Amino acid sequence: MSSAVQDSRATSSAAPSASYDAGQYRPGRPITDWEPENELFWEAVGKRVATRNLWIAVPALLVAFVVWQVWSVTATNLQDVGFGFSTSQLFWLTAVPGLTGGASRLLYTFLGPMVGQRRFTALSTLVLIAPLVWLGIAVQDPSTSYGVMVAIAALCGIGGANFASSLANIGFFFPKALKGGAAGVNGGLGNLGVSAVQLLTPVVVTWSALAIGSAQHRADGTPVFLQNAAFLWVPVVVVLAAVAWFGQNDLKVAATPFSRQKVVFRRKHTWLMTWLYVGTFGSFIGFAAALPMLIKTTFPDYSVAAYAWTGPAVGALARWAGGWVADRWGGARVTILSFVGMAASVVGVIWFLPSGDAAGSFPGFLLSFLAAFLFSGIGNGSTFRQIPVISRTTLLAGLTPGTPRYAEALRQAERESGAVTGFTSAIAAFGFFFIPALFGSVAVTSAMWGFVAFYLSCTAVTWWFYARKGAEAPS
Repeated sequence: MSSAVQDSRATSSAAPSASYDAGQYRPGRPITDWEPENELFWEAVGKRVATRNLWIAVPALLVAFVVWQVWSVTATNLQDVGFGFSTSQLFWLTAVPGLTGGASRLLYTFLGPMVGQRRFTALSTLVLIAPLVWLGIAVQDPSTSYGVMVAIAALCGIGGANFASSLANIGFFFPKALKGGAAGVNGGLGNLGVSAVQLLTPVVVTWSALAIGSAQHRADGTPVFLQNAAFLWVPVVVVLAAVAWFGQNDLKVAATPFSRQKVVFRRKHTWLMTWLYVGTFGSFIGFAAALPMLIKTTFPDYSVAAYAWTGPAVGALARWAGGWVADRWGGARVTILSFVGMAASVVGVIWFLPSGDAAGSFPGFLLSFLAAFLFSGIGNGSTFRQIPVISRTTLLAGLTPGTPRYAEALRQAERESGAVTGFTSAIAAFGFFFIPALFGSVAVTSAMWGFVAFYLSCTAVTWWFYARKGAEAPS
């Protein structure tokens, strides 16, 4: 018997869908009765509603990632059209959205479940118009100051905050047995926004028919329209915000005041899983932000437009697979595999970098980076599968199924897993800031060896607490 069915029988004796008010599950309505672990409810009502909310959340999250990562490719074009910024300044422009994105995630993590999936998705998507419009105006004038560009980059960081609220809210819709897969779909396809902006920007900036405003010119006189990279997404944002407002639902049963969420800061496993997720998602988002500038400065003969998007695409799709595999094989085992793979891949990156008189190997460099993205994506999916399992394991220990204490502990486990998911993603988002900042401040090779050491520490933590025989919280 599956764990989902066991929990449903322990926590609910509800009849099939006829006992529920079908009207409250329609798009745009608040939902007060929600029992995903009840197999009868899930098959009759829950699956359809949860799936609808998930597939509306995915494109909204994808566009939020576009806004968050738009500077990773915009920065590579600024010197070409007359902006007098140094390479170090450009790396810092790439990094700044990571700083504000991580800080904003801390707020969105706890605010999202308080407001509700529908309202928060719509409003947090709509506010992304402001940085897009400001960026589109600023890039048309090469005399725009560096300080203004930093301010715009900081405002773009709020796009990264949407991830925390989206993952926390969507998790409430699905039963335990499907949470890893749902998080993998939402996070993985949402992460494709990184590849979308890096793939489309070099193309759309050449389209004069799409342009609003004046052209900029490269050194050879070729006209480009950098504002297209921002203005293109404004109508998309408006449409997606409207779809979320009219198509999603607010789960009233998931509405959780901060007083019930803050307990996660006293849980040891909150901090351990944060450490691990910094290793997976922090690496994914940091490498995604830094790779375009890293290619441009380390292998200048190769096209950023042709190659930079491939790594984030591999990582995003691997996240989907990582959640699915972790649901079947166990999150901790898959997480260990991801960290060992990341460590080996980064050693490969170091091996193929230019050094001294050696020119390095771009094919080897790129393939090693693709492997690092692959394993980071797998780890992103598996760690998010571990979090709800750990919450249940620790909070339900010693309790008897079917009792009031068990039922309340199960509800609290759901609340805490949502809060931990959001909090870990908030801290990991700072990888977007620190990795490009490191590459802009210290030698790339030295930074890479630091990552290898960090991944080995994550492997040890995962094995000791979650994977070994007799582990404290098997997951």
